[in-house]
Amino acid sequence: MPIQFDHDPTAAQLATATAEFVREVVVPAEHECGGSVHHAPEALRETLQKAARDAGVFAPHVPARWGGHGLDLRGQAVVFEAAGYSLLGPLALNCAAPDEGNMHLLEKVATEDQKQRYLRPLAAGATRSCFAMTEPAPGAGADPRSLRTTATRVPGGWRIDGRKWFITGAEGAGFAIVMARTSGSPGDPGGATMFLVDAGTPGMRLVRTIETLDESLFAGHSEIVFEECVVGEEQVLGAVDHGFDGAQVRLGPARMTHCMRWLGAARRAQDVALERAGSRMAFGSALGDLGMVQQMLADSEIDIEASRALILRTAWELDTGSAAASQLTSVSKTFVAEAVNRVVDRAVQICGALGISAEDAPLARLFREVRPFRIYDGPSETHRFAIARRAVRPFRQPRTGAAEG
Repeated sequence: MPIQFDHDPTAAQLATATAEFVREVVVPAEHECGGSVHHAPEALRETLQKAARDAGVFAPHVPARWGGHGLDLRGQAVVFEAAGYSLLGPLALNCAAPDEGNMHLLEKVATEDQKQRYLRPLAAGATRSCFAMTEPAPGAGADPRSLRTTATRVPGGWRIDGRKWFITGAEGAGFAIVMARTSGSPGDPGGATMFLVDAGTPGMRLVRTIETLDESLFAGHSEIVFEECVVGEEQVLGAVDHGFDGAQVRLGPARMTHCMRWLGAARRAQDVALERAGSRMAFGSALGDLGMVQQMLADSEIDIEASRALILRTAWELDTGSAAASQLTSVSKTFVAEAVNRVVDRAVQICGALGISAEDAPLARLFREVRPFRIYDGPSETHRFAIARRAVRPFRQPRTGAAEG
């Protein structure tokens, strides 16, 4: 089956409408708050999402059953890039992390009762969510097998005990999807289970909101403690002891939607650099006529186009259920995360003092926002390890006995 690079007319039209909505509504709102929404009021999110509904661009990824446009990943790619042109665009469209990934997970894994209870209000923007897997060292991080939070059977359900940190959007979330170990020990490849834990459940306590380099993910990143937090059997999401398998349903597509959104930010940074290069005079000519500036602009165009092509290829593999999807997801996440950083860094350099001004251009904020992308959803080093391991696998020779002496 050939890969199609042309977009479905519905997705193309939605991307055009999204780009217009972001320029006219979202960018002005971003200017007002400086792109920082770690401590923003819920009223900002609600206002932006109402405007997105009115513009007909709300929830592009959500199946029609739950009130969305039902785009596949290839369609999401062009729309999410348009949304990502503003730091608040994904929030407005209700396709920001972690909610977007949690919607996908619930659609694929949850029971019908769980979908009605959790997915329906989440897809409508009536509530928010978080995904609680990462733990302080030596717990789960880049290596999820290090999971130390436990869930122990008790009469009528499970008792969760452990500590999570860097949990995006936890403050004010209506519920958490919590990964806990139900069998085995830290380091074992299996034995994890996902649980749906409602906000306000006794034993679930938000300790602090962590001050971080980035500030554009709504409600920031929090540390949560679970102490004798009891949930019912009906709160198990997916199969007991198969939580890592269930998480992969979420993580592969979520890595790609991160790439889509951040590519929009890179495109914005490049547009700022291009405008500056065309209008700023120095050394007797426009910056854009100087060879070194031209090289930076050209390299950024290459990074953007290559990233977009990789995203579309990987989205196609995921949409069609190809066995190559895992490898390409890691390749795309690594390349795009680093390419986005390069594009924004070059834009800052081209714009000079303007590039590092927090008030006169968006580049200083974008620079801070994109750097963590090389860590989120698996650091580049972890993905390179996985890429190399998969690449060499077909060439491995079977092990033989000890060499004769």
